[in-house]
Amino acid sequence: MYRLGIDVGGTNTDAVVMEGNKVLSGVKAATTEDVTSGVIEALEGAIGKAGIDRAKIGNVMIGTTHFTNAVIERRHLNKVAAIRLGLPATACLPPMVDWPEGLKGVVGNLGYLVKGGYEFDGREISPLDEAEIARIAGEIRDNDIKAAAITCVFAPINDTMEKQAKALIEKHCPGLPVVLSTDIGRIGLLERESAAIMNASLLSLADRTVSAFAQALADAGLTCPFFITQNDGTLMAADTVRNFPVLTFASGPTNSMRGAAFLTGVREAIVVDIGGTTSDVGSLHLGFPRQAATVVDVGGVRTNFRMPDVFSIGLGGGSLVRKDHTSKVTVGPQSTGYRITKEAKVFGGETLTATDIAVALGKASVGDAEKVKDVDPTFAKAAEAEIIALLENAVERSRMSPEPIPVIAVGGGSILMPDRLGDLEVIRPENFAVANAVGAAIAQISGEVDRVYALENGLTRELCLAEAEKEATEKAISAGAVADTIEVIEREDVPLAYLPGNATRIHVKVVGEMGGMNA
Repeated sequence: MYRLGIDVGGTNTDAVVMEGNKVLSGVKAATTEDVTSGVIEALEGAIGKAGIDRAKIGNVMIGTTHFTNAVIERRHLNKVAAIRLGLPATACLPPMVDWPEGLKGVVGNLGYLVKGGYEFDGREISPLDEAEIARIAGEIRDNDIKAAAITCVFAPINDTMEKQAKALIEKHCPGLPVVLSTDIGRIGLLERESAAIMNASLLSLADRTVSAFAQALADAGLTCPFFITQNDGTLMAADTVRNFPVLTFASGPTNSMRGAAFLTGVREAIVVDIGGTTSDVGSLHLGFPRQAATVVDVGGVRTNFRMPDVFSIGLGGGSLVRKDHTSKVTVGPQSTGYRITKEAKVFGGETLTATDIAVALGKASVGDAEKVKDVDPTFAKAAEAEIIALLENAVERSRMSPEPIPVIAVGGGSILMPDRLGDLEVIRPENFAVANAVGAAIAQISGEVDRVYALENGLTRELCLAEAEKEATEKAISAGAVADTIEVIEREDVPLAYLPGNATRIHVKVVGEMGGMNA
């Protein structure tokens, strides 16, 4: 059986066909407004180039930036009733207190504080106020609110009240989608609450997007199941995305990093994914992107669900190369973006780009080299030095130790990367231009636990770690992972000195191959 990996980016939609660990074909197509036609063009190109029978494609994996873009652009979002269970505590910081005003208005700015919640060890702050939940349900009906998000203080310790509140809302508002914070975020009330509200606001868009993907695959004559990549480099079933669209945030850079690890066989490295406008930079640990240890800003909102520790710089194949008012050569951050094939000099345009510099210096063979033969060699060398300086600074920022680990260059713009960056070796693998689609095609299934434990009554750190690992493994298996392929890729415990009862926070994450993929 074959696997089809697709990555839908802002500029290009990439597709690859894989057989086992072998990449049979890779194709780029322009991303389209309706999504469907761009996906069909890319997958048809990849299937045709591989020369395979499409009936033998067993799974399709898709990565998409749709949901991140919706939040950043403030479009396609639903109004949400944000219900927090925590009074009399937490009243001084209402839901969405730190959200940008524009985004807060788009999702309705409907925050409700209700009696309930738990202490860190699971004791009640106060019983759940069921009458107030029923009153809020009436307001939701009257105002035609499309979704609700329920967050309880210390719900990752005890999620009973969240589930009680959800049952009450569903009783009074049949069919209303209700998101629980414990299904998405980690310890940390405001960030977990924000992640839940954001997820609820995206549910309608998620339903439309998943339906568009399903239609595209059906139009292409594919009847196999399809999966969407999450931002930790693993997969979730298409129907799960309808419920948890926020888990796809930043899946594009993650797919590129996973693809880079797969194409090179290197598990510890710095990955630079150079596109047309920007370069995404991050570190690989055990073949997966290093996760951000702090809160992550998405569209101006602080959230604390898992995200890769990746940052972007304004350097890409379409970056404009100019002299500033001091005659210093500058590269980017402005770019021709997807218009590069019309505007760059090597393609017959009038704009000097980073790609033109690479061709002029003989570092790449793209377009027509004759069209850049008049570029001054001194100017070109100065531009190259500026490009290398930007890349070196980005890589140094991503290094965690002085150990010389390799740099893996992927993405269509990686022709800009030199053979070495300072003391670091640069690897440019085969199929580097479609590494993101490869990352989607080889994605695995994960399971994760993040919880605070009280180390008392004979409960030791080792017992808690074992319990968390067992629960994470069970989650991965129930999501479709093959039991004997599961491995632990993250295990950490942090003593919480500010809490009584010898408390410690434990985070464990495991991954395994999807059923049928490891054969």
